[in-house]
Amino acid sequence: MSKMLKILEIGNPVLRQKSTAIANITDPELDGTIADLMATCDAANGVGIAAPQVASSVRLFIVASRPSPRYPHAPTMAPTAMINPQIVDRSGELVSGWEGCLSVPGLRGSVLRDRAIEVKYLTRHGELVHQELTDFVARIFQHELDHLDGILFPDRVSNSTDLITEAEYMKIVFD
Repeated sequence: MSKMLKILEIGNPVLRQKSTAIANITDPELDGTIADLMATCDAANGVGIAAPQVASSVRLFIVASRPSPRYPHAPTMAPTAMINPQIVDRSGELVSGWEGCLSVPGLRGSVLRDRAIEVKYLTRHGELVHQELTDFVARIFQHELDHLDGILFPDRVSNSTDLITEAEYMKIVFD
């Protein structure tokens, strides 16, 4: 049975730690961690969540793009657990986009990210996946990968005028 976990917020030192690789993906506790991360992400209307956000400093995150009140225009994909994820190649085409974070409530920032990336990660069953991600899903992957390295989206904002409240962001999206 999966459970909703407490999401750490900016200022908690765990969010600034570099996560360690998962060495034993056959560990039965990993199934519970993944299920709990998925349940927490869903309950918080997130499109992704990284293990450090729930106080587990391991290289694991969930990408779960879908339309939600926080991201009404997000594409839909099945929630995917990505173990020991890496970026293999980057498009070099940087695009700006508004990001929020479950660990940085009430704030949005305009962040430059690669439009397309080639990634690799392990599935829960140990299969190695290589794939290209583009646009919003690529942005989620890059955002969550930053969490594994102790980086939060405000660190990526180039200028303080690119930070706005969630309420102002919603005006942009729905106007």
